[in-house]
Amino acid sequence: MHYNYKYRLDPPEALTETLLHHIDTCRQLYNHVLYKLNEADDIPARYEVQGRLPDLKSWWDDLGDVHSKVLQMVVKRVYDNLSTLKAQKENGRAVGMLKWKPPREYRSLTYNQSGFELKNTSGRPVLWLSKIGEIPIHLHREIPENATIKQVTVKREPTGKWFATFGLDVDEAPPEKPETPEKVVGIDLGIPKYAHDTDGYAIESPDFSEERERLECAQHSLSRKEHGSNNWEKQRRVVAERHAELKRKRRDFLHKLSSYYAREYDLVAVEDLDAKGLVELPGNSRNRAGASWGTFLRMLEYKCERKGTHFIAVNPRGTTKECASCGTETDKPLWVRDHSCPACGFEADRDANAAWNILSRGINDVGVVHSESTPVETALPVDTSVSAKRVVKTGSPTLKERTASVVSE
Repeated sequence: MHYNYKYRLDPPEALTETLLHHIDTCRQLYNHVLYKLNEADDIPARYEVQGRLPDLKSWWDDLGDVHSKVLQMVVKRVYDNLSTLKAQKENGRAVGMLKWKPPREYRSLTYNQSGFELKNTSGRPVLWLSKIGEIPIHLHREIPENATIKQVTVKREPTGKWFATFGLDVDEAPPEKPETPEKVVGIDLGIPKYAHDTDGYAIESPDFSEERERLECAQHSLSRKEHGSNNWEKQRRVVAERHAELKRKRRDFLHKLSSYYAREYDLVAVEDLDAKGLVELPGNSRNRAGASWGTFLRMLEYKCERKGTHFIAVNPRGTTKECASCGTETDKPLWVRDHSCPACGFEADRDANAAWNILSRGINDVGVVHSESTPVETALPVDTSVSAKRVVKTGSPTLKERTASVVSE
């Protein structure tokens, strides 16, 4: 199995200058390769371009200062970006051409297979990088003994902090997924209530209004500084710190929620949302972007794979309109938050009804047999007068109590 472990680096000033020099050399090589590909009639294979790197070193002295594998990964980066651009074009998106990278947009370098080593110097762990040196590293968690480090990516964040991301191959197979899952759940994602599930839980979206207000104040202050001045650079760091704080808290919420569902259930059914397309729709796009539905679904998918849990993304069309009890479709505007079926009389919260439809479609799509099919009648309507952090069922524990093990991670 493949894992990515991220650690904080603490390079001294001399090594910081060396790292920045290597990254800028890689950026110039990226732009050079991109220029050559744009000028060529036929785009050559990636390995053909990599084979020309020794000849480049004969007249480009700075390339000799950088490890050969790092230079090869720069070429791979160009071709990966071209492949992404081609895939977007095939999906019908209007795309242009790749642009040259300015210094602010190129902040990392990658060692692949060789040129790096984790050492313990004088009782302190360090990361040795070829042609750079030993950089102190904060190993806040141990690397598994059965793991092999395949590559290391060193990156400088906009805040000025340095991080190393290790690509690990762990010698273990993921657990097998159960043929007859016992604990199943369907999840409907939203904005005011981030998630409704078929167990009757409604998880409230985290409130980041204070963080956004601090960010906006910092951005306003930055706009009043002279661009490029020392005060502007100091305030730019402050803005970057505010962005990082908001991102860190949001991802912490998404990690804990996705870990809970992947660990506690045998089958998880969700909507196959086009998160990027939803953000591009007019109206309320800021809240849709802040919800990070795409990030949550990606986290949930890979965590379900590691835990041996079935992950099913179903077509979301009609999940809100369709009655979870009889299948009758009923049109209702967005402001109507309750589902009331005119055919069978089934009543439930709008999102709870959608969650049951998602679960039903997920079980049908995956083709497994649910050992204990729960009747849809147990889906009670959500009491909107109660905090969404509480279970809608009377006398049930709070979400905090139920996910205590998640929060403690």
